[in-house]
Amino acid sequence: MPGAGWRWAVAAVVIVLAVGIVAWSVVGGRSEDESVAGVTTSAGKPAVAAVSDADRAAAALVGCPQPSGAQVGDSPLRGTTLNCMADGRPVDLAAALAGKPALLNLWAYWCGPCAEELPLLQQFSKQAGSAITVLTVHSDPGIAKGLARLAGLDIHLPGVEDPNSQVRTAVRAPAVLPISVLVRADGTVAKVVVRPFTSVDDISATVAAELGVRA
Repeated sequence: MPGAGWRWAVAAVVIVLAVGIVAWSVVGGRSEDESVAGVTTSAGKPAVAAVSDADRAAAALVGCPQPSGAQVGDSPLRGTTLNCMADGRPVDLAAALAGKPALLNLWAYWCGPCAEELPLLQQFSKQAGSAITVLTVHSDPGIAKGLARLAGLDIHLPGVEDPNSQVRTAVRAPAVLPISVLVRADGTVAKVVVRPFTSVDDISATVAAELGVRA
């Protein structure tokens, strides 16, 4: 009959194998969605899944603003380049916004209050016309999910991808969503609104008070 020492050796081998299987299921067997949600790369930056042309086409977003040649002032967004959600092309944010007041809305596909606010922003943008730039900033690495969310909400505002929350960091906003950043024509920040807007009138009143734009 095997001795106690032999039985302990077998038990140890079983434990090692079990630990190995669990480790593979957590690391090697991770799904693509799990790799995007909350898992960072070795460089400490969120892993961003590839976005297809079909994803972008389905969202049918308005193209991002282009630099007008207007002078960029002391903007905290200077040097920030993000990809446009409509076509994936890089956008020099400070240069693209220079010369006109802007409302940057920081949101994410999983944010409930953001989904309620986005249609209001689209209505406000239509009402304001060319008086102000309304730009969404998807602040999460799940870009394809963000595009799908916009398509589902029938939102077609121009937007940029910000998987590493560069805009939030630049304007020193808290780590919450949604956030709206009101930017003057010279690139300086007039106000960081840390709450969801409740109506188009709410947006209009806030923009008028902080940027002097009435819509």
